[in-house]
Amino acid sequence: MVKQLLITLAVGVAIAVAGCEAQPKGPSQQSNQSAKPGREPATPARTGFADVEGGRIHSQVYGDLASGKTPLLILHGTFMSGDAMMPLIEQFAGARPVIAIDQRGHGRTGDLPGPITYEMLADDAAGVLDALKVSSTDVLGYSMGGTAALFMAIRHPEKGGKQIIVSGPSRRDGWYPVVQQSMAQMTPQMFAGTPLEAEYKRLSPTPNAFPTLVGEMRDLERNYNQSDAAIRAIDDNTMIVVGDADGVPLEHAIALFRLRGGGDMKAAAQGFLTEAPRARLAILPGTSHIGMMAQAKLLAEIVTPFLDDAKPVMAPGFLPEQGEAPGGRTGPNK
Repeated sequence: MVKQLLITLAVGVAIAVAGCEAQPKGPSQQSNQSAKPGREPATPARTGFADVEGGRIHSQVYGDLASGKTPLLILHGTFMSGDAMMPLIEQFAGARPVIAIDQRGHGRTGDLPGPITYEMLADDAAGVLDALKVSSTDVLGYSMGGTAALFMAIRHPEKGGKQIIVSGPSRRDGWYPVVQQSMAQMTPQMFAGTPLEAEYKRLSPTPNAFPTLVGEMRDLERNYNQSDAAIRAIDDNTMIVVGDADGVPLEHAIALFRLRGGGDMKAAAQGFLTEAPRARLAILPGTSHIGMMAQAKLLAEIVTPFLDDAKPVMAPGFLPEQGEAPGGRTGPNK
């Protein structure tokens, strides 16, 4: 059963990444299906490498970092790349600058000396921001990238703003046990001949190092943990997003939501919110861990109000309109 689950996950991720492949295209080439009709595919305004401890990290910037708008840093999941996050990049790049990086061991960054840890991934992201002269940014991370975003918020609080944690746990036991077991049994042979392996070889400056990456990812998931106190102490707003069929149990997502200040008892008592909440929780129906990457449009629709600090909309017909006294009267002189 475990072997079959792992093969399914491997092939599923491979298909997802292949479907999300987004090598910069010319105007005559068709963008992926997440792009809006009539809209040109997003192309990076600049690309390059940032020097970090142990090597260089590749990044792509969409839009103008000097626009005065808070950028959005997007962190991809395991065996993916910045290119694979194009469905999300295209949803957000029209409204704000977007930075996508190829995390250590992945994409155009390729294999770097030593192991991969979440501490390193967080430090790498901060190093990219330094190289781009970006003082702070909101961060959206998916899966491995979601966990890295949490580590970044804790290790580099001056760099991060809001966090959107998509299908990313704060600790190893934030996965279902069967998923933990599956990740512990990953081997390069399980990915042989998949689009995932082919995409790695296409992008990587170290195309023969895919087996090394598989081992590094297996080791990465063996032991990591952020304490409840560290999660609670993050100094900005957080949105937790999972699928109802995710590899991250709903119980873990709800626990993270509560640690970040979710569960407003005042709102519960009065029945409505008067301010943008510190924490938001979204559970996407009919959505698995890999299926999350097919929900770019929906993710943008629920994440954008969070990024914009939008005040929740009041439902009509429950309370007096502004300036109207209870009972429908408009004021003392009417």
